[in-house]
Amino acid sequence: MAPYEVWLADFGFVGKIRPVLILTVPQEDDARNLVIVLPLTSQARNLRGEFSIGKPKWLPKPSVINIQGIASIDSSKLLRKMGSLSISQTEKLKQEISEYLML
Repeated sequence: MAPYEVWLADFGFVGKIRPVLILTVPQEDDARNLVIVLPLTSQARNLRGEFSIGKPKWLPKPSVINIQGIASIDSSKLLRKMGSLSISQTEKLKQEISEYLML
C-alpha cells in the first residue's frame, strides 16, 4: 500500500466495506499500525470538504473524496487495492486538504 492509492476497507458490521484513499501508511517507528485514510462516496453534495475524482475505470460511479471524513484505521482493515489517483489529482488534492485544514 502507498499514499494516494484507493483501497477497499472493511469498517466492520456497523460501517461497511467502502473505498478509501490512503494518505499515510505506518512506518517501522510509528507508535501504532494505523493508516490515515479519506473515505470515498458517490453521494456528492458539491460542498466544501469534497474533492471530485470523476469516474475512474476502477469505480462503478462518479465519486468524491470526503476530506471531512479523515480517519485512522488498522492496516489489517484494508482488503485490496482498487486504483490510484493521477499525479495531477494528487497535487490538487494536497492543496485542497491544506486549504480545508488551514495548514
